[in-house]
This record gives sequence, C-alpha cells and structure tokens, in this order.
Amino acid sequence: MKLFKKARFRQKNRKRIYQFIFAIFLAVNIIVCTGVYASTHYGFPGIFGLGLTKPHSSKLPSDLGLEYSTQRIPVSSTEWLETWLIPARNGISKGTVLLFPGIGDSKGKQLLYLAQKFNSLNYDTLLVDFLGVGGSSGNTISIGMREARDVALAFNYAQKSQLKHPLILHGISMGSAAILRAVAEKNINPDAIIIELPFAHLTNAIGSRIRGMGFPSFPFAEMAVFWGGIQHGFNAFAHNPVDYASQVKCPTLLMYGKLDRWTTKSEIDSIFQNLNGIKKLVEFPKAGHDLLVTVDPEHWQQNTEEFLSKL
Repeated sequence: MKLFKKARFRQKNRKRIYQFIFAIFLAVNIIVCTGVYASTHYGFPGIFGLGLTKPHSSKLPSDLGLEYSTQRIPVSSTEWLETWLIPARNGISKGTVLLFPGIGDSKGKQLLYLAQKFNSLNYDTLLVDFLGVGGSSGNTISIGMREARDVALAFNYAQKSQLKHPLILHGISMGSAAILRAVAEKNINPDAIIIELPFAHLTNAIGSRIRGMGFPSFPFAEMAVFWGGIQHGFNAFAHNPVDYASQVKCPTLLMYGKLDRWTTKSEIDSIFQNLNGIKKLVEFPKAGHDLLVTVDPEHWQQNTEEFLSKL
C-alpha cells in the first residue's frame, strides 16, 4: 500500500513538473510572439493596441536647401510608396541614386543626409519610404523580406520615368537586405548597388540584439524568427542576405562599421565573398551600426565617389 501511495505521489509530482514546464514554455512564447508583433507593427490597433509609433519624416529636403517633388508609386488599389525626387545641382546629373532606409526610419531622417551628399556629387536621388513607414501606406514591416518588392517597384518606376542612368540602389541595414533580395529574386538589374551595414542571417541579426539586452540568443532568436514568419506569412528562416548576395552580378560597394555590435566581421566577409562581379569592401574603424556618412564624411565620400566614377 505504501509503495502504491509513493508511486501515485511520484506520478502527481511528475505531472506537475510537466505542467510547470509547459506553462513556462507557453508564457515565453506568448512574450516573444507579442514582442515580435510590437517590433514589426507601427501604431496598429491590433493585439491590445501594441505597436511602435510609425516613423515619419522629421525634415523636408527644403529644410536643407534642396529642391524636390513628391510622387506616389502605386502598389495596389489601396497601397502606395511615397517618394521624394531631388534633382542634381544645376540640373547636371551623372545618374540617379535610389535610397532605402533602415528599420524604424523613413526618407526624412537617414536618407536626407545621404541625398545631400549625392546632390553635392551631382546625382539625382529618389528617396523611398517602404510600406509601413513615413508617407507610404500601411503600418507593418518585415525586416527586408517584403520590402524587396518595394525596391523592385521603385526601380521599375525609375526606369519607366526615364530617370538618368546609371541607376544605383543604396540601402542601409534593412534597406541593404531588401536590395540584395530584390536583385536576387525580383528580376531587377541595377547598374550598381551600395549596401551599408547589411546583416547576413536574420536569426543571427535578431540573436545579437537579444544578447545585447542581456538574454541568451538561443532559443529566443529562433522563437522570434518563427513567430515573425507566422505573423507575416513567410519562412523567415530563409531570409538570409548572404544567400541573396550570390545572385548579385552588378558592381557593389559594401560598407560597414568595425564596431558594429549587431553584425560580425565574418558575416560581412561572407556576404562580400558571395558577391559576383566588381566589388569593393570598405571598413569604417570608428563606426558601429551607425549612419556611416555622419561618422566619417570624408571617408564615405572618397570611397563612394571613387566607386561611382568607375561605372
């Protein structure tokens, strides 16, 4: 009888342990799923009103003394991309640079500083808000996955509008990932691309940020990628710019910050090695995951101008 009671006691304890483990697992998944939702939705009244404030332009080109015009590129009957077209100085253009921002940013922040630089080099610039940010419709982002379609739409728009060639795509972080995916999978052929601060694998990119918050990367990064894919309807584990790079054959300028906490040098090297055609790798010794032109303007301009002169 005593043995029977002991066996039942052990069985109950084992059941409680399993229930506790399941409860912890469920709670962690709910927290991660909610965090992913909040990180990729801007001002959306969905789950409990979660979502960051939608990024908007804090400045206009005219604030920097630049002429511009605003256009909308149709995506569907209810969706559009908002762009700014800034002509080159004195109407003498060497080509057109299409600019795409990083996560959490819009054309009126990061891109304006770049447009000002390209303007001084006598290039037209087309500043593009991805869907979900700035003046574009929507309120969600997908870390470069769906944004690749936006890159392709903007490129095709530039071609149809007969903007001055060469047509060069320039992206920052998420914008770089979107460009690499667009070239690899959306059948566009830009004359050149300039990619700053790209990540190689989405899982690693998220993992590095989780470690930065003091948590272990595994299994939280994998859980975040899983739930992100579920929420946005694609296989997020397959979103790896290092793989897209192998399909790039146009001239490429890759720039990164040596002190970048989110992307390692080995990951940058793997992207660079996979690129085909003419390519150049430039390191910014004093920069992290920063807008490089603001950290070392002379170094940025020297390498960018040299790269463009060879097109």
